[in-house]
Formats: sequence, structure tokens, C-alpha cells
Amino acid sequence: MGADRLAAVKETIQGTTLPVLELALDAGESVVAESGELSWIDSNIELATSTAGAGSHGLFGTIKRAVGGSTLFMTTYTATSGAGLVAFAAKLPGQILAMEIGEGRSYMCHRHGFLCGTGGVALSTGLQRKLGAGVFGGAGFVLQRVTGQGKAWFELSGELVIYELAVGQSLRIHPGHVGLFEETVTIDFASIPGIRNKLFGDGLFLAQLTGPGKVWLQSLSISHLAQAIEPYLPQQEGSSGGGIRIGSGGLSFGNE
Repeated sequence: MGADRLAAVKETIQGTTLPVLELALDAGESVVAESGELSWIDSNIELATSTAGAGSHGLFGTIKRAVGGSTLFMTTYTATSGAGLVAFAAKLPGQILAMEIGEGRSYMCHRHGFLCGTGGVALSTGLQRKLGAGVFGGAGFVLQRVTGQGKAWFELSGELVIYELAVGQSLRIHPGHVGLFEETVTIDFASIPGIRNKLFGDGLFLAQLTGPGKVWLQSLSISHLAQAIEPYLPQQEGSSGGGIRIGSGGLSFGNE
């Protein structure tokens, strides 16, 4: 698919709190997304699922992409007999961003930030770092690297705060708020002693982003969300604390 065809992909973002990305594809156009991302399509769209796609080449490329937080399988959606519609809904309250990908326009995003992209977009592991006691689902802090040529759409959680960092200018950020940044921005980590947190252990780890480049921060941290709802999730009978407990007598709430 050439550059003119890439520019022809028409997008509509519906909604506000839980947005939906609708892509109107002309005959022969296609987009690729992780397996399971689809929300709805019309009858002119055909699906093809494989380990190829998003820039992976062979087994090593597929594994490299999966380590970056993606799935082993990618699905390509192609308009065949005529124009077709494919839609992807956000999984959490937030926003959907569209970015042109090309030379000098590569990005790093949080592990579930990539929503879909045109055929020339490549997805791989950008960074993986263990931080504290498995804060990010036991996989540590993972960033996806998005390169290639085409257009990509990203899903970020909550509200967005955007900074344009000058050369040498830095921000220290809770890792869960890191949404997306240009690859010209460098990232490092530091533990801040004296702040105890049950998720991070003896110190609070902060990500340090240093310019030059643009940074998109997300206000909804998934790790903070998990911590907030944890007391209300079902627990084994006999576990301590509040929340919902499941026993032979059914459900009980709080400290009943």
C-alpha cells in the first residue's frame, strides 16, 4: 500500500469517555490489530489471523513483538468487494490518538497502547524493566516500539497531559502514567527512598523522561486503578480485610 493509499484511510472517533475508532477502508485497503481487538465490521471486511503482521518476520520477530505486550497473533482486516467499515472500541475510559509513522516519527507506548495500524507499521519490544513487586501484572514495566511507515492509532487511559521537552529537560513520572512519547525522548528509572508503598516495596520507582521530544501522559494509571478496586474484588473465604468474600453462605461485604 503506497503513501497515497495510507493517507486515504478515513477515520472517525465516536464518543468521549469510552471512544470508538471507526475506519472506512476502500477496496483493497487493510489495517492490522492484535487478535481480539475487534468491536464490529461490515460485510465487505475479511479477516485473516496469523503470527505475521505488524512488522514481525519469522518466529523470532513474533516472539519479540509478544514480549512487548502484544499478542502472538495479529489480525488483518481488508476491504474486499467494496468499501468497508471496521471499528475498535476503547477498553478503558480515555482517548484514541492517530499518529503518522515514518522516518523520524517513531514512538514508544505503554504495553497495551497500540490499537491498530496500517500494513507498513511495525510493532516490537521497546523496553522491559522489572520494577518492585510485579506492579504491572508480573511482567514488569513494558513499552512497545512502533516504527515503520504508515499510520497508527493508540489508546491512552483517562485524560491526556502533553509536554514538549527541550533538549536535556526531564520529567519524573509514576510509570503508570507514561502513555506515549517520541523515540527521541530517552527513559531511565530511579528509586525515591523514604516513600513506602505496598506495590513498590521500600521505594517509589519513577520513570525519568528526558527531551528532546513530545510526551503524552495518561491520567488513569492502571496500577492505581487495580489498587483502588482490589478491596471490592472477590476473595477466598478466610482472607483478611474488607471487600467481597465468597463462602458457603454466599457473598458477604466489608467486615461483616
